[in-house]
Amino acid sequence: MSNILLMMMGGTGTRMAADIPKQYLTIHDKPVFYYIVKRFAAIPEIDEICIVNHEDWIDYVKESIADIDFNCRVQVVAGGNNRSESVRNGLRAVEDMAKPDDVVMIHDATHPYADEEGIRQLIAAVKEYGGATMGACQYDTCYQMNENQEIVKVIPRQEIVSGASPEAFLFKNIYEIYCHASEEELASMTSAGAIALAHNIRMKVIPTKILNLKLTYPEDFRLLQLLLDTYFFTE
Repeated sequence: MSNILLMMMGGTGTRMAADIPKQYLTIHDKPVFYYIVKRFAAIPEIDEICIVNHEDWIDYVKESIADIDFNCRVQVVAGGNNRSESVRNGLRAVEDMAKPDDVVMIHDATHPYADEEGIRQLIAAVKEYGGATMGACQYDTCYQMNENQEIVKVIPRQEIVSGASPEAFLFKNIYEIYCHASEEELASMTSAGAIALAHNIRMKVIPTKILNLKLTYPEDFRLLQLLLDTYFFTE
């Protein structure tokens, strides 16, 4: 069996207030996605990486990763009109090589990290449950609020986990769902996990030991600049 990583990086990043999508912003003259791809390429358990991005950036992505020493198969393909369409394009791109019981991991390039030990646990969990996701456990008090931003109640923090990346599934299950889902369903779902749960796939949470940074606003990128070499991507 093989383990396949879909690297999702087709977003526009409007909240980052930058001239280009956030995954293409550079640190030390390299785009953010370069560091993520390089780290995943070094994980022995990963057999294939499929990078899914906007078609206008395909040549740039290929040029940017040319110096990475890949010990796995790699391809760069065009995404779709929304996140779910892009995932479906990635699944179709690896279909010819994928076996039904292969594990496919879906990682968002807005999460600039690769939890190597977590990946191993994720793969094992998928084989047992059919689906799994990295997750960040909560340590602060968690509240539910109403539309006026008033606290309604306290939610037990041990019941709350924020989604981290990647999410992972058996190829046969997630591929069938994406290929048969309606365009309306694909457009309404914000994650593969949401679609999987809607189709009764069990998902195990693997707590990540890495700061669950997501590049959304300018301050997120500033934090990554500070921690890139000393925390996220140390040699």
